[in-house]
Amino acid sequence: MSVEVINFGCRLNIAEGEAIRAAAAGADDLIVINSCAVTAEATRQARQAVRRAAKRRPDARIIVTGCAAEVDPAMFAGMAEVVGNRAKGQATSYHALGTNGLSRPALSGADHARAFVEVQNGCDHRCTFCIIPYGRGESRSVPAGLVIDAVKQAVDRGQQEVILTGVDLTSYGPDLPGNPTLGMLVERILTHVPELKRLRLSSMDSVEIDDRLFDLISGEARIMPHIHLSLQSGDDMILKRMKRRHSRVEAVELVKRLKAKRPALTIGADIIAGFPTEDEAMFANSLALLDDCDIVLGHIFPFSPRTGTPAARMPQLARATVKARAETLRTRASERKASWLQSLIETRQKTLIELDQKSGHAENFASVRLETPLPLSNMRGTMVDVQITASDGHTLTGIPV
Repeated sequence: MSVEVINFGCRLNIAEGEAIRAAAAGADDLIVINSCAVTAEATRQARQAVRRAAKRRPDARIIVTGCAAEVDPAMFAGMAEVVGNRAKGQATSYHALGTNGLSRPALSGADHARAFVEVQNGCDHRCTFCIIPYGRGESRSVPAGLVIDAVKQAVDRGQQEVILTGVDLTSYGPDLPGNPTLGMLVERILTHVPELKRLRLSSMDSVEIDDRLFDLISGEARIMPHIHLSLQSGDDMILKRMKRRHSRVEAVELVKRLKAKRPALTIGADIIAGFPTEDEAMFANSLALLDDCDIVLGHIFPFSPRTGTPAARMPQLARATVKARAETLRTRASERKASWLQSLIETRQKTLIELDQKSGHAENFASVRLETPLPLSNMRGTMVDVQITASDGHTLTGIPV
C-alpha cells in the first residue's frame, strides 16, 4: 500500500497508471490521482478523490496528475502536489532519478486479463468542445519497435488480448521517421507477435481510417470485430461547429462498407447531446445516426462546457434540454444494444475470462456472464467458448462448453 494509483477516464489513462506505478515504485506512502478532464464531472470526481484520499490516509503524500491537473493546476492548489502529463511516467516526479518522454509506452498491469498499450499521445486537432489537447499537448507516436516489445511483454506474461490506445489513435505515425500509419503498425504487431490471439483498437476518428487500416479491420481475424468511432454528432452543421473533419454521409458510408465486408462487426460510438446551437432537427439527425451507423454500443455524453474552449463561448442550451436529449439518446442506444444481445442468444461466443473469473468479453465486445462455474480455480485470462442462453439487455449469460 506504499504506492496507490487511482485512475480516472480513458483507456490510455489506465495504461499510464501502470507506468506511474512503475515509476513511483519504492516511494514511501504515496497516493497518485491520475485525473481526467473530458467533462466538468470528471474534474469534480478528481477533486473528490483527493479529499477522500487525504481523509483515508492523512499521512500520505498526495500527487494529482492527468488532464485535469494539466489544464487547471490551480484547482488542486493546497490540496495536493501537481505533476504534468508529460512527467507522469517519469521516476523524477516521485524520486530523484528517471526517464522522460514516450521512450517506453505505458502498459497496463499483469493483473488484468487484457493489456492496454499506449501507442500515441496528444492531439493536433482542436475540436471546439475538447479540452484534452490543452492537457496532453501535440500528437506524439511511440516507435513501432517499442510498441512490439510492450505487446510481447504482455503476451509473455499470459495476456491473450491487447488493446492499442491513444488520445487520437488514428493520427499515429507522421512524427516518426518514414511516416508510418496505424495500419502499418498493426501489420507489424501481427507479424512480429504471432502468439498474440486478440488485438483490439480503442476509439478511432472515422475520417482517418485509410485503405490499409480498413482492410485490416474488415478482413483480419486476429483484429477483434469491434470498433469504437469518435462521431460526436449526426448533423453536418453541428459537426462543422464542433470542427470535426467528417460529414454525416462519410460516417454512414464507412460503416456500410465495413459491415459489407465483415457483417458481424460491432459498432460503438461517442455522441454528444445538446451541443450549443443544436435545434430539434439537428438532434433528430444524431438520434437517427444510431440506426444509420448500426451503433449498438453508444457512449452518450451530455454537452459539458469546458472553460477555455470555443464551444464554451457559443450560445448554450438550457441544461434541462441537454439532459433530456442525452437521456433520449441513451434510451435509444440501450434499446439497440438489447436487441443486438438478444440476437446472440443460442450462438457460441469465445470469451476472455476477466477479473472476477465469472465474466468477460466476447470477441465482439459483448459482456458475457457464466451461468455455471468453471472447473478450475484460476481461469482469469483464459479463453472459453460459451453457449449463450439468455440476455438481460445489458449482459449475455451462457454455459461454458
